[in-house]
Amino acid sequence: MTKIGSMATNSNLPSSDEKTPARPFRKAVLRGMGVVAPPLFTILIFLWVIISINEHVLDPVAGWVRDRVVWLNEDIRTDIDSLDSTVTLDGRKYRRMENGAFVPQEVYDLVEQEQGEEPMPTTGKDLYRRWVDLNKLPPWAAILLVLSLFILLLYLMGKFMAAGIGRFFWHRFESGIDQLPLIRNVYSSVKQVSDFLFTEREIEYTRVVAVEYPRKGIWSLGLVTGESMLDIRSAANEPVLSVLMPTSP
Repeated sequence: MTKIGSMATNSNLPSSDEKTPARPFRKAVLRGMGVVAPPLFTILIFLWVIISINEHVLDPVAGWVRDRVVWLNEDIRTDIDSLDSTVTLDGRKYRRMENGAFVPQEVYDLVEQEQGEEPMPTTGKDLYRRWVDLNKLPPWAAILLVLSLFILLLYLMGKFMAAGIGRFFWHRFESGIDQLPLIRNVYSSVKQVSDFLFTEREIEYTRVVAVEYPRKGIWSLGLVTGESMLDIRSAANEPVLSVLMPTSP
């Protein structure tokens, strides 16, 4: 009786052959993630690149260009010893700023008209920066100028690299990078991605040949891309070529 009871108890345990119940909700979520993840991460990566370039390249360079324009146009007088709000000097009217410097009245009026509800700048430098943004070099024009200069720089670098001396110096630079233990790993990974995205790949071939392919009696066109397969040539005891078949079987 004890044996029978033991057998009855064991029969209630799940068999090892029984499969775990399916989880349709989990499978559906994972399948949805597999569909959404590639385009989502692609968009996020491109947004990160655009934001990083704008924050670390375009904005600093545009600010540098704006400061150069301010330097060329600024007329900030700190040598006027007067407590009046406006003074006329050499036939030009000047307005006193909060820090005691004087700026041309027409510059101050232009910024005041376009400033809106924002507080007026308190220094001559800040006033001229705002004046340049409004009158000389709007932010969109500064970014357009920076992009144009950047594209011109890329063009000049491309022409320089096309020359033999450019390739020589670049190879020397990359050989120096290869000597740095940690940097070379990051540089090689970034270079693989950049080469994949920006390098133009052209098929180089010497001549066009006819190959009996994909089966006997059918001839297809092929492109001879190399003739230096010495190991296979010595094993076959006949000339061997590497041929690219531009079509599928």
